[in-house]
Amino acid sequence: MTSLQILVGTTSGNTEYLADHAAELIKQQLQIEVELHYEPDLSELDQSQPWLVFIASHGAGDYADSMLDFYDQIQQITELKSFPYAIVAIGESCYDTYCAAGRDLDKRLAQLGAHRLCQGLEIDMLEDDPEHAVEQWLPNWIEALRSYTQK
Repeated sequence: MTSLQILVGTTSGNTEYLADHAAELIKQQLQIEVELHYEPDLSELDQSQPWLVFIASHGAGDYADSMLDFYDQIQQITELKSFPYAIVAIGESCYDTYCAAGRDLDKRLAQLGAHRLCQGLEIDMLEDDPEHAVEQWLPNWIEALRSYTQK
């Protein structure tokens, strides 16, 4: 493992800030190159490296604006390589579509053959401190990533 692909689905910029924060924390703990994709394009993503996806849900559970093209791309394919991934879904629990985009993407990546590295994280922007939530979740993700890469 030489790099980490961080995909960012944001509309307002909050998710981008959170992904940047996580990238800095990861670089402090792992000797790994981090590639941030603020408008992910499937053709530019390395499927031999792990993915960490930060995605906000908007409207009726829609994908954030910066990930709409990526959404279309993964609907048009039938398989991906079996790379490890994890999802950080951001939403507001007052909506019945809370974190729907993240849940949908998690399901779709698994259907396409990617390997869910660990239980994802769902962040409620109404209740949670997003940075704290990521800081608490990352050690488990890092441990799962280390275990996966040592296989």
